[in-house]
Amino acid sequence: MENTLKAWLLSFLHLFFPRQCAVCGTLLQEGEETICLKCNMDLSRTDYHLCADNPVECTFWGKLPLERATSYFFYHKGSDFRRILHHLKYGGRKDLGETMGRFMAAELAVSEFFCDVDVIVPVPLHPRKQRMRGYNQSECVAKGVAAVTGIPLDAASVVRKKHTEAQARKSAYERWKNVDGIFYLRHPERFAGKHILLVDDVLTTGATITACADVFRDVEGVRISVLTLAVANF
Repeated sequence: MENTLKAWLLSFLHLFFPRQCAVCGTLLQEGEETICLKCNMDLSRTDYHLCADNPVECTFWGKLPLERATSYFFYHKGSDFRRILHHLKYGGRKDLGETMGRFMAAELAVSEFFCDVDVIVPVPLHPRKQRMRGYNQSECVAKGVAAVTGIPLDAASVVRKKHTEAQARKSAYERWKNVDGIFYLRHPERFAGKHILLVDDVLTTGATITACADVFRDVEGVRISVLTLAVANF
């Protein structure tokens, strides 16, 4: 009875507030979530999780104790799928992050990508920026991943202690300089011997993720994997 009532209420709401695909804007059909089936099939997936020594892993070689790394889809300026990231970061669509996180985790789960991961850690925003945005988009993606995998989520131990300028218009060198030493780790002893999965929205130079991973550098036996929703492909 409860499920029937819930379904009726949702149908009633959708009558006045129709759900639209975040990519193409068409009305979503029953069973479709966030993006329509066509856009989901057209999503330019990297499939890097199936490849050892893939380009995302190469980004972090020599910078952190890396186990594995991948990104879900390719992103480039002018792509229709830039709308996913725009809605997620600037459009208040935190539900989009969780949904895409679930899509991503469901596809990666058939491989061994999540094997022996102990905890998921989203790359944090500075508290000021998070208050302005209302949420941390990387944490939203991480929640979707945690929901599918059952791996615990820790969004409190890594803190962004320094507010920085946006990375988007900076050169590679400026990006690295901009994020140097901006993160802090609470209770590092809790991560000894753990395999940590760092989750972020977009990978460009890897500067922010590397700076985040750097807080674990003195933690004994720590291992790190990296997962991002998209990777820039300029």
